[in-house]
Amino acid sequence: MDVKSRHHLRGDEIDEIVDHIADRLGVTVAGDSWEDVEFVDDDRRVVLVDGEPAVAFFDGEPFLTVQGANRFEPERRIVTVDAGAVSFVSDGANVMRPGIVEADDAIAPGDLVVIAEETHGKVLAVGRADAPGDEMVGDSGKVVDSLHHVGDDLFEFSV
Repeated sequence: MDVKSRHHLRGDEIDEIVDHIADRLGVTVAGDSWEDVEFVDDDRRVVLVDGEPAVAFFDGEPFLTVQGANRFEPERRIVTVDAGAVSFVSDGANVMRPGIVEADDAIAPGDLVVIAEETHGKVLAVGRADAPGDEMVGDSGKVVDSLHHVGDDLFEFSV
């Protein structure tokens, strides 16, 4: 990922991101240094919080990255998968109903969500829900489209 531009965010821009994420995930993102990074070959913008890629914009909406979600642990919009789904989700696969053990009932189709593994609660991916949270546990069907996962270009990005 080649960087096109980097600049520090203004206070009002930071407040907007913090408020949006707090509203969606129930967590406050905090840091001393906030930088906006745009790329040559990728539409996503990334916000570095204290030098770490903690926030990315998915279709224009700010949301925690995998690293951000593991640093600032979300309280809402969490989809938990079993051990059998971990390798698939970590490789970027969409999330299927049989691998889900629990999902936040407040999730609506189209919501950005974090996908965590059940043993340690570590976030493996970020995705977009295709189904309501109360209908995610089941026997068949795709329920979350994977957008960002452990080991992808965004996860590996560092400055």
